[in-house]
Amino acid sequence: MSGSRYSVRRVVDQMAGLARRVRDDETGLSTLEKIGIAGVIVTVISFIPPARGLLGDAYDAVFKQRDDAGEITAFSVAARGILISVTSLVAFVGTGFLLLYTNVGRRLAFLITGTATFGWLVIGSLLFVVYAPRGIRPASIEGLNAFQIRVPAIALTVGSAILFVMFVLALDRYERETE
Repeated sequence: MSGSRYSVRRVVDQMAGLARRVRDDETGLSTLEKIGIAGVIVTVISFIPPARGLLGDAYDAVFKQRDDAGEITAFSVAARGILISVTSLVAFVGTGFLLLYTNVGRRLAFLITGTATFGWLVIGSLLFVVYAPRGIRPASIEGLNAFQIRVPAIALTVGSAILFVMFVLALDRYERETE
């Protein structure tokens, strides 16, 4: 008798938790939805020719600065590198997260995306450690031996492996909580 009461109580608690989550999710826009709305607004504005010209001028001012000799400045090169890095992160990791978010929910999507991203980083950086660049060395990296070239890749491998294990453990804990 007490076993059936415990299971009924558990089901009631789970239903109450589900009702709270549904109510809380509909109380306002999530951050992801706000970013999506901002993206739609920027896309629509970019169809207006004067706004497109303004965006092009801003792009040229930041990413195509030239010094007195006519060379692109170091700031422009760094800004372009940062823009490419952020854009690729949003495109590759963000797209996967968005698809998972719509199908499995926010928390599980975050855990799956984190696990996949850091697992991929472990594999990629480990491949670089094993198969680091070989051949004729450019003059700009004189003095670096074979181990010193691999140090950043080793650090990325170790850091990514730690985060990968943390996400796997969090996924395991999440699965145990949902059972």
